[in-house]
Amino acid sequence: MEVVIIGGGAAGFFAAIHVRHHHPTATIHLLERSDKLLSKVRISGGGRCNVTHHCTEPRKLARHYPRGEAFLRHAFKQFAVADTIAWFAAEGVALKVEPDGRMFPTTDDSATIVDALTSAADRAGVQLRLQHRVQLLEHLPSGRWRIHIQEREALEADNVIVTMGGHAKAEGYTLLQRLGQPLVDPVPSLFTFNLPEDPVRELAGVVAPAVRARITGTDLESEGPLLITHWGMSGPAILRLSAWGARTVSALDYRFTLQINWIGGRHEGLVQQAFQEQVAEHPNKQLANLPLFGLPRRLWAFLLQKAEVGTDRTPATLPRKERNRLVDVLTNDRYAVQGRTTFKEEFVTAGGVNLTAVDPDTLQSRVLPGLYFAGEVLDIDGITGGFNFQAAWTTGAIAGRLA
Repeated sequence: MEVVIIGGGAAGFFAAIHVRHHHPTATIHLLERSDKLLSKVRISGGGRCNVTHHCTEPRKLARHYPRGEAFLRHAFKQFAVADTIAWFAAEGVALKVEPDGRMFPTTDDSATIVDALTSAADRAGVQLRLQHRVQLLEHLPSGRWRIHIQEREALEADNVIVTMGGHAKAEGYTLLQRLGQPLVDPVPSLFTFNLPEDPVRELAGVVAPAVRARITGTDLESEGPLLITHWGMSGPAILRLSAWGARTVSALDYRFTLQINWIGGRHEGLVQQAFQEQVAEHPNKQLANLPLFGLPRRLWAFLLQKAEVGTDRTPATLPRKERNRLVDVLTNDRYAVQGRTTFKEEFVTAGGVNLTAVDPDTLQSRVLPGLYFAGEVLDIDGITGGFNFQAAWTTGAIAGRLA
C-alpha cells in the first residue's frame, strides 16, 4: 500500500507516523511545499510549544472549539489528550501542566517536540520530500490517486491525506476546489484588536488580571486576563473573543466597539460598595494610591484620568458625580476597534474543508474515497491554549490509522 501525505506540519507528521504504526508494510511519502518542516511547532508558545491542554474529558475538550465541536466529540473518542500525553511519553518527552492548563515539554523547548516527531518519522521509514509543491490531485478510474508535483515526476498512491494547513484566502484551497470537495471560505481566527491612536496604548505591557470584554451589538463576550499592547489589546480575553467572533467581526470589517468591564464583570453596586469601604478605611488617602479590585497602578491612574477624577482626590472628598463617572469607566469602558493583528506568529484560520463532507470517525472525504484530511485544513479551530495542536494530533492519528 502507498500513502501520500501533503503537508509537513504537526498533523502531517502525526498522520505519517500512524500510517506506519498500523500498516507496517506501507510506503509513505510526506510532501512539503517549502524547504522547512514543522514550522508552526517551532514557534508555538514563544518557542516552547504548547503541545496540548490538560482537559482530559473529551466532551469538555470539544467545547473549546468555536468551529468543530460536534465533529471533534466523535474524533476525541478515538484519540484525545491522554493519548497525546502517552505518545510523547513513549518518545521520551515528558509534558508539564501550567496553572492555566496549558501543557509544554518539561524542557520548555519546541525543539524537543520537533526532534520527537522527526525521529519517529525517520524510524517509521517515512520518505520526507521538501520543496514538493502539489499542483493537481487526480482520482484515477482504478480508485488510486495520481499526485502531480511542480517540476517533478508524479507519484501514485492508494490513499492521500491532505494536511496542508489553513490559508488566509480561498485561493489557497484550489487543489481541493478542483476536486469538488466542499469548502468554507476562510477568515482569520485568534488575533488581537487594533486601537489606532487610542491613548490606552501608552500602557503597553500592562495586564488587567480579570476583565469582561464584549462586542457591542452582538452576544459575543469573554472573560479573563487582558494585555495592553503597542497596537491595542490582546491576552486570553481578547483572543477568545476573536476566535468565537471570527466570522462576525470579519463581516464588520474589523471595525466595532469593544466594551470592557475592567473588574471581571462586577456590577455597579459592588463598585459603589467598594468605595464606601474605602471611605471607612482610608478616608484621607489619595485615590491614586488605592486601586480597586487589584487593578495595576498604571491602569488605575489611566482610568482615573479617563473618568476626569483628580488623582489628589480622597475617598471622603470624592463628589458623587466624579464617583459615578469612575464607576461607569470601570464597568462600561468603550474602545473603537479598527483592524486586527495576527497573534505573534501563530496564524490560525476559521474555514477550510467543510466538515459535513468528512466522516468524523475516519477523516475520509464523503465525496471522494481514499482522500483523507487532518489538521487546520479542516474547518476546525480552537481557542488559544494548546487546543489547535490537540486537534492536529487527533485528526492526524485517525487519518493515519485508517488511510
